Amino acid sequence: MAELTLDCGPTFQTLAGANDKNLHRIEQAFNVRITARGDKLKITGEAADTDAAGRLIAQLFELIDSGMELNNGAMKFIIATFRDDPAIRVKDMFDERIHLSTPRREVYPRSMTQREYVFAMSRFDVVLSTGPAGTGKTYLAMACAVNDLLKKRVSRIILTRPAVEAGERLGFLPGDLTEKINPYLRPLYDALFDMLEPDHVKRLMENAQIEIAPLGYMRGRTLSDSFVILDEGQNATPDQMKMFLTRLGINSKAVITGDVTQVDLPSKRDSGLIHANRILRDVPGIRLIKFTEKDVVRHELVKRIVAAYERDANEREEAPPAPEPRP
Repeated sequence: MAELTLDCGPTFQTLAGANDKNLHRIEQAFNVRITARGDKLKITGEAADTDAAGRLIAQLFELIDSGMELNNGAMKFIIATFRDDPAIRVKDMFDERIHLSTPRREVYPRSMTQREYVFAMSRFDVVLSTGPAGTGKTYLAMACAVNDLLKKRVSRIILTRPAVEAGERLGFLPGDLTEKINPYLRPLYDALFDMLEPDHVKRLMENAQIEIAPLGYMRGRTLSDSFVILDEGQNATPDQMKMFLTRLGINSKAVITGDVTQVDLPSKRDSGLIHANRILRDVPGIRLIKFTEKDVVRHELVKRIVAAYERDANEREEAPPAPEPRP
């Protein structure tokens, strides 16, 4: 066991939070014990864990001194990100310059979770984001993809989505493959045309720098030097999700978005996104982002609608089963 002692000044109580909540979070995240005696803070645990927790606390003191408020959202973001990458500077997470520049607009994160999401996409090769409609999952993923393409960090954008409504059988639909899958990728197109001029999008697609493909057509490919977005990931099966995630090649990243309350798969089939969130949560290099109704950035009514549906779902889960009718 190792022990580390830090000086704690007048900002200690701000760091500790109500009922030492923030200290408890750090203890749980790094498996250490933190005690305060006078103006000293003692951290006890394994050497690597103690060192990481000490460096985080030192940076948190700096952040507080700069005027930053350590609310629940900020602490969740900081601890999760620092645990994944202990070499990071905490101040960089809150740099006001964190934004995405596209030819038609500047895109800025509008909530703490959105900031965490954008930050994760810039540093991790695989990001899974879940949450209700209107939280910016798809839009921000597209903004990151366009930003990386225009800055030549990748050579192409690949957009895919499970065609659940057609059961992945698209042959009966009129037109070529692009025209068949277009209706399923409309949300991605809407975001794309919001960031690039239509003629620019057309040129990029003609040059195969933007490619669209139904999820069922991804099998057997290796996706190198690409930014790949799987939208509506909750409608992929576990086998499809595994297939998709193992397509990644050199210099590629994948972002999977979805709302796990809107699964359209047949009732006996599991959601690949729910399954992936469960088994990949502790895998290094993969970041899981969870949005809530508080992150909805559409019309204010959308936030209230989402909250109402969540309340109803919770009440249904808690309600006792209805008695069976008498014969």
